[in-house]
Amino acid sequence: MDLGIKGKKALVCASSQGLGFACAEALLAEGCGVTINGRDAAKLERAAGDLRERTGGDVAIIVADLMTDEGRGALVGACPDADILVTNNAGPPPGRIGDWDRDVWISALEASLLAPILIIRELLPHMRARKFGRIINITSAMVKAPHPIMGLSSAGRAGLTAVCKSISHEAAADNVTINNLLPERMDTPRQEFMAQRMIREQGITRDEAREQMAANISAKRLGRPAEFGAACAFLCSAQASFISGQNLQLDGGSYEGLI
Repeated sequence: MDLGIKGKKALVCASSQGLGFACAEALLAEGCGVTINGRDAAKLERAAGDLRERTGGDVAIIVADLMTDEGRGALVGACPDADILVTNNAGPPPGRIGDWDRDVWISALEASLLAPILIIRELLPHMRARKFGRIINITSAMVKAPHPIMGLSSAGRAGLTAVCKSISHEAAADNVTINNLLPERMDTPRQEFMAQRMIREQGITRDEAREQMAANISAKRLGRPAEFGAACAFLCSAQASFISGQNLQLDGGSYEGLI
């Protein structure tokens, strides 16, 4: 299927690895010009080289910290006429409410709520003026099914979901859609981090940790980043222009609710 986005410009935040990288790869495969982002220049250069080798696509890089005004300004300046924006950021650490003082809360909300919203704020008016835009937020399955140790993630990303739902109504009239991708147990460095945490806490092997993680998924396996990237590319497509304000879960069928 031709997704109708060849030649579109995409800005993918936090994309030197993991789900951001997967989204960048999928958009490049559809003929988009993609700007990828990270804080480590060497790592970002390696990611760009890998993407070019895999897709033959047009990859630009911008070294910037999403958590700072300067970094967000650099991101927007690198691709001010972005047709597609994929927001992403590292998730906050797991824990319990007693672990989270005010500073921890502020840091989590800065990363999961304020950083993406402030980038959207800058790019959305230009998308609306051009009558085309696709905004995809990489959030988390914890938005709809919070887990006791993931309260920081749930809170910040649920806030982002609410704000984006509110602004999606007006944006839709200008062919700008805003949707969220909710991953659960995708096979990325984030899951390796979680596996290492289980190894330390439970005294188990890496294989045992991964087996436990997969056992909690209805599909009995971890999700593949390429599957996630493909979903992102479709939501950015011309065919998806009537889909906005939605939360698409990529969780191997694990969510138990109806809506």
